[in-house]
Amino acid sequence: MTTTHASSAGRITLVGAGPGDPELLTVKAVRAIRAATVLLVDDLVNDAVLRYTRKSARIVHVGKRGGCTSTPQAFIEKLMAAEALKGERVVRLKGGDPFVFGRGGEEADHLRALGLQVDVVNGITSGLAAATALGVPLTHREHAHGVIFVTGHARGHTGSDSAALHWPTLAAAAAQGLTLVIYMGVSTVESVQQGLLAGLGADTPVAVVQHASLPQQRQACCTLRELVATIAREGLGSPAIIIVGDVVRGAMSLAQQELPARVA
Repeated sequence: MTTTHASSAGRITLVGAGPGDPELLTVKAVRAIRAATVLLVDDLVNDAVLRYTRKSARIVHVGKRGGCTSTPQAFIEKLMAAEALKGERVVRLKGGDPFVFGRGGEEADHLRALGLQVDVVNGITSGLAAATALGVPLTHREHAHGVIFVTGHARGHTGSDSAALHWPTLAAAAAQGLTLVIYMGVSTVESVQQGLLAGLGADTPVAVVQHASLPQQRQACCTLRELVATIAREGLGSPAIIIVGDVVRGAMSLAQQELPARVA
């Protein structure tokens, strides 16, 4: 039988800090941050978000960024549990949304198995913010009947490729009128492009948005055929979102409208 510590323990809240712009925080997220006595903060959280913390709060930076050395997940979970059992009000502050490729599900399962109470505060996920930054929707009655959020570097629990996605299958879904929103796909973009071309036309519109919602945001629109070359030419890197589908045509139209008129 699992021992329940909830009556004597502090609270643990997984908080989504949104895509980067601190003004996109929810009111509930700000309240949770202000109430926290201990915060475990991911690398992708904008430092400006920390202005809402109380002066006495302990802030622990636990880096989690693809392609870089990261704090072990087991250490993060152990630290959260230990602080909560001391009676601290713990906030795990994550970029985007905790339950959208943020390992929030893993953390919540682990902590609840220890008998600890876990609350979750949603944040605006970067896939949504990237589309909005381009001025286009993810769904549209005329162009996209749904949306698929997917990670570009799926791995099994052992770190193998056993859980790798079958991109031709996703391409077939996109061909039926669904927008693909690909997180963490820049490092594997060659295989993503190759797989999608198995079920989508080479002229399918694609957008890549780096640092969505932040002042240093950069983006590029192209066709699926040109995806790898465009990322290399523009020097785009992580963190970035790749959007595939007809909704991107709107961003292409906006870009053309903003081009300066040529002088004859």
